[in-house]
Amino acid sequence: PAMLRALVVERMDPVLFGYSYDYVGDLAETVSLVWPQPAGHIPNHAPTLAEVVGKLQAASRSDGPQVLARLLDSASISARFAIIKLVTGGLRIGVSARLAKQALADLGQVDVVEIEELWHGLTPPYTALFAWLEGRAEKPRSAALALFRPVMLSNAVDDGDLEKLEPADYAAEWKWDGIRVQAVCEGGIRRLYSRTGDDVSGAFPDLAATMDFEAALDGELLVGDPREATGTFSDLQQRLNRKSVSPKIQQQYPAFMRCYDALQINGEDLRSLPFAERRTRLGAFVQTLDASRFDLSPLVEFSDWETLERLRQAPPHPIIEGVMLKRWDSPYLAGRPKGPWFKWKRDPHTIDAVLMYAQRGHGKRSSFYSDYTFGVWSGPEGSEELVPVGKAYFGFTDEELRQIDKYVRDHTIERFGPVRSVRADRKNGLVLEVAFEGLNRSTRHKSGVAMRFPRISRLRWDKPSAEADRIETLQALLDS
Repeated sequence: PAMLRALVVERMDPVLFGYSYDYVGDLAETVSLVWPQPAGHIPNHAPTLAEVVGKLQAASRSDGPQVLARLLDSASISARFAIIKLVTGGLRIGVSARLAKQALADLGQVDVVEIEELWHGLTPPYTALFAWLEGRAEKPRSAALALFRPVMLSNAVDDGDLEKLEPADYAAEWKWDGIRVQAVCEGGIRRLYSRTGDDVSGAFPDLAATMDFEAALDGELLVGDPREATGTFSDLQQRLNRKSVSPKIQQQYPAFMRCYDALQINGEDLRSLPFAERRTRLGAFVQTLDASRFDLSPLVEFSDWETLERLRQAPPHPIIEGVMLKRWDSPYLAGRPKGPWFKWKRDPHTIDAVLMYAQRGHGKRSSFYSDYTFGVWSGPEGSEELVPVGKAYFGFTDEELRQIDKYVRDHTIERFGPVRSVRADRKNGLVLEVAFEGLNRSTRHKSGVAMRFPRISRLRWDKPSAEADRIETLQALLDS
């Protein structure tokens, strides 16, 4: 974004660009609309996707801006928009990776599982894959070892689901609040994958170094020592999104894997076996691994749904966010089949907070103020002030979105670029009911807390801002 802004203000008045961006609300759309055509330029060639990608990949860091500028000079408004979205990584086309793979499977009239199995062993532009699907070549064979296996996903428990299920048909496990990973070792090649198939081995070298086995295991990445204590999600965050991990961080926050399924052991594919059999084999296999880096996710004993409900709402550890239900007889199926696996999360926490700042959204929301920062009261009585505790977008009806957008415009007191500060004091303010999954301590936020997965669940037009929650309410949740 900074490079784009610099290129644009070289070509037009920066104040005019600022007003344009504020009106449109989306950077890529604004730039594509205001980008001036070079004098005397006659567009005679629309760049192809291959040309755009090729030129950008060949560009060095120093000449990248000029390469991009020349591409924008030669493109139409709609092509500029697509190019900018590609460059910034913000191209959202509403098609999931799973849907794209299903389309390929339909094209070649093959099972989507075959596409999933091949996917992570192939590279763009997938020439061999298309040749096979179109009947021009044999099915490609990947020679790569330690490939990612497509994961099996669960469905949330909906109202009425449990009434249709027999408790004896299901095993229950705690749902750990970590990062789902797949540990794969084949022929001495070790890979640690995220749930989407990204190789994250480099971020967790301490765990990867102990993966001395022939297997593909499914489980949760956590920090701590499983023989003693499991760290919180806040502790796990110390290991996330780091380009390099120092020995000190590895020692303070050692990574380990809590295993809950086995896809392959010693060259034998176990995915077609029932969960009960896979679980038995996994338990025996984990016993042979480094106990400081691998353990087995324990089962939760229950006889009826009422018992499990009580356990779900009062788990023995703060890093547990609910329970998982898995049919004893279910094979390991890629994707999200309905019925074999369910996730039954704890009910979210809720607080009443006051709207403090609003920002325009993106895409179809770019003309509305739909991203909100909210706060709670802090300080002694008589001199309370609002401190920000979270930010979330509004996901309800178009009519409610128009109502809150009008409120923001009518109660703006300051502007900071695309952000508006709204009136918020003890007598004036809009109260938002905010739901969230958990809290972490944070030194980067004035309030000292950071919310996990906040979302606005309700607009409290009826509630005075003075009756919103205080910071002590959140601090009590942290300490509970």
